[in-house]
Amino acid sequence: MKSLITTLLFCISSFLCLAQENINDALAFQYYQKGQYQEAILLLEKLFSKTKNDSYFDMYFNSLLKLKRFEDADKLIKKATKEDSKNLTYGIAGAQLLQEKGQADAASRKYAEVLNSLPADELIIRDLANHFYTYQAYDLAISTFLQGRKVMKNDKLFVFELLSIYRFKKDKNMLVQEYVSALASMPEMLQQAESVLSAVFEEKPDYLILQSALLKKIQKEPEVEVYTKMLIWQYLQQQEYEMALRQLIAQDKRVKDDGFFLFNTAYTFLENKAYPTAIKAYEYIVSKGKDKPYFLPAKVEMINAKYQLITAGKYEKTTIVDLANAYNSIVEEYGKNARTVFALRKWANLQAFYLNDLSKAEKALETALTINGLPATDLGQIKLDLGDIYILTNQPWEAFLVYEQVAKQFENMAIGNEAHYRSAKLSFYQGNFDYAKSQADVLKASTSQLIANDALNLSLMISDNLQSTLDSNALKMYADAEMLDFKNQPVKALLKLDSIGLVYPNNSLADDILMFRSRIFIKAGEVEKAVSTLKILIEKYNSSVWADDSLFTLAELYEKNLKDLAQAKALYQKLINDYPGSMYAAEARKRFRTLRGDNIGT
Repeated sequence: MKSLITTLLFCISSFLCLAQENINDALAFQYYQKGQYQEAILLLEKLFSKTKNDSYFDMYFNSLLKLKRFEDADKLIKKATKEDSKNLTYGIAGAQLLQEKGQADAASRKYAEVLNSLPADELIIRDLANHFYTYQAYDLAISTFLQGRKVMKNDKLFVFELLSIYRFKKDKNMLVQEYVSALASMPEMLQQAESVLSAVFEEKPDYLILQSALLKKIQKEPEVEVYTKMLIWQYLQQQEYEMALRQLIAQDKRVKDDGFFLFNTAYTFLENKAYPTAIKAYEYIVSKGKDKPYFLPAKVEMINAKYQLITAGKYEKTTIVDLANAYNSIVEEYGKNARTVFALRKWANLQAFYLNDLSKAEKALETALTINGLPATDLGQIKLDLGDIYILTNQPWEAFLVYEQVAKQFENMAIGNEAHYRSAKLSFYQGNFDYAKSQADVLKASTSQLIANDALNLSLMISDNLQSTLDSNALKMYADAEMLDFKNQPVKALLKLDSIGLVYPNNSLADDILMFRSRIFIKAGEVEKAVSTLKILIEKYNSSVWADDSLFTLAELYEKNLKDLAQAKALYQKLINDYPGSMYAAEARKRFRTLRGDNIGT
């Protein structure tokens, strides 16, 4: 019985002590958090003395530092070190004390001494680095991880921790070095590396750091494919397409690829209007031989790239003839079928709009309609092409019937909306403005944003320029100019536009004319003329229906053609700020963030 009572009294006593300790712990923490260090010290001294817990030591030591009680802090360190000489926390505290006392050199030596004594224990290394990170001593955290690699004899350790710190510090050079070092053994990190670096990099010199590091690695380890892939990405980011292609071809030869990677990357060249580079890429794939899987697709895309290059600017008739022959050779070699109908359509387009052989174009499209096995949408596209030819051959009624037929067959579909819009434009060319506007008004609700925007602009142009007889007559001349441009007669279209102001001075079409002129210049490859025209439009007509269109077009010219990324970025930002409801706002925001170096994901 007496033994039982003694046991109970011991348990109660232990419980009370534990409860008191918990109370002291909570109270000490509360004092510490509130900055009441004097009160905290009284409790923390007892708690650390009893438990030897590093957390109590940290709060106790830091409280002494806050109160400038350096002698007491020194005594605490010495006593704790004597009891446990292997605890790195006390060595770090010693360095911190020297730092607080203004003895920077001595503190640095002490930190180095502690790091040099790191054990080959990954957990201890991480705990120490995290200790430094918590107190924002990022360089010491880095040094801990790097020293940890040495003592652990493993350079692959702590990759993600170091990347995180380098990124936080925006240490671009070390971030690059760490990624480049890690990629060889972890190629799956390539996408992450590209994403992070594009978010951190701000200007060309940043990419040159990466380029230099990768070239050194490729020289030493040419067999590591991931380095070449990242170098190609770096060139693409800098729009150095020829350099990217050179690396792509070198990689293809080295790994003896079937052309898949090069074929897909060539689309990037096309999207950025680097047509000559794209053509070279496809020519290389074609040169690999007919037995390769990408021979025919590359041959087709090569000819299409030539088509875009030639039709995007001034051209010689001989180049158009050569291009038409290239499309024709595809049809002759593989026959007239669903696979080659695209070539037949392109050939017909060249005959009609560039070689002025309308009868050949019309016959080719009529033949295309008889090809078996064509999808309905392909047949619809051919009919739209044929409708365009009817306009050129002065058969507007036939064109109207074809457009309406396609519109009815594909109601509420993209191709159907396109047919409705062409019908509206035909009515506009003919001066039937009321009908053209009614068609355009219906299309304003189209699910295709581009069609909806074009329809809105057409509707507004008509309504804004029918307020007086003078404006109505001027609009008829403007419609004639659009018809000439449709027929691919840009010189005559410009002359017609210039004459509007002479025949009908003070008309309301000034902003429309400027926008139209800029488009003609862009199509002809006269970028400088387009830029100056758009600048006038932006400066004089900032409330025009074309205000957002002109800003986006000018920004794109600076970005894609003139390579003046600073100007492009400023114009995209102006569009975002001044016209947030524009259909171009989302794309402008995406391009602005890309130029700024943000990580936009997709």
